[in-house]
Amino acid sequence: MLRCFLVAAAAVALAAAAAAPARAIPFTESDLSSEESLRALYERWRSRYTVSRPAASGGVGNDDGEARRRFNVFVENARYIHEANRRGGGEGGSFRYGGEDEDNLPPAVDWRERGAVTGIKDQGQCGSCWAFSAVAAVEGVNKIKTGRLVTLSEQELVDCDTSDNQGCDGGLMDYAFQFIKRNGGITTESNYPYRAEQGRCNKAKASSHDVTIDGYEDVPANDESALQKAVANQPVAVAVEASGQDFQFYSEGVFTGECGTDLDHGVAAVGYDITRDGTKYWIVKNSWGEDWGERGYIRMQRGVSSDSNGLCGIAMEASYPVKSGARNAAASNRVVKDEM
Repeated sequence: MLRCFLVAAAAVALAAAAAAPARAIPFTESDLSSEESLRALYERWRSRYTVSRPAASGGVGNDDGEARRRFNVFVENARYIHEANRRGGGEGGSFRYGGEDEDNLPPAVDWRERGAVTGIKDQGQCGSCWAFSAVAAVEGVNKIKTGRLVTLSEQELVDCDTSDNQGCDGGLMDYAFQFIKRNGGITTESNYPYRAEQGRCNKAKASSHDVTIDGYEDVPANDESALQKAVANQPVAVAVEASGQDFQFYSEGVFTGECGTDLDHGVAAVGYDITRDGTKYWIVKNSWGEDWGERGYIRMQRGVSSDSNGLCGIAMEASYPVKSGARNAAASNRVVKDEM
């Protein structure tokens, strides 16, 4: 679960740990077969993500109830992911660009120049980076497949994608892609404008499915070569550690500063290139407004040989939406379940 670090914010609310990514822990059907095996899987996940136990709030009974709730949410997510993988069909599917020869990739790609990137947006003091990251990737693949660049609604995700994501308190791009597919599409920014705060899902607006996707795929983790293959084909949702001062105060040039791999911010990789002196870099779209960085963008060094995670962890948890055809489904009367 990305906390979505906010620039210039003194503190950011941590996302609820219960909905964090079970998908990142390998597991099989046998892990889901009994209470005992599910508990063991849950403890493996907790250890990997250093999830704290719920603090007591008014007695042991309340504490135990919160622990049980978190466990139940984890189990529900794990079973959903297992079933989605079993069904196949593109949602959480295999990496489709793996067979491409790296030597045949273009030396530079900039999806802005190809008209597949909307203008820089500003998430404000709302931890909704995950929504901006996912939407940027969907906007990109929709332009590539349909020829139309449509500015889509992050607010719909913030308000309506509440089963797994946490609105202004953080979320994951994969869960956003899952929501868009299950919902039958996502509406436009003009129809459901951004407010930088979470509200009740507007079902009427969310039922306008202006852009659709078929699912999503994860880029193989800790593999910048695989990430390059993906970005050569479409904008990709990526996560980075953005809480360090070097990243916060970036203004221009290729970023090579200090940062770790405690992923806390969702952005979009919209291209790559190389400088005249041979420094390779990613072109990354942020959601902190045009006054930050290079008019809202950051160029981040790529091909860091000493770190397979990529600079700031950019290669650790990348994913992209899948869209097979040029047609978007017509808006229907289907509505989103109100999770508020």
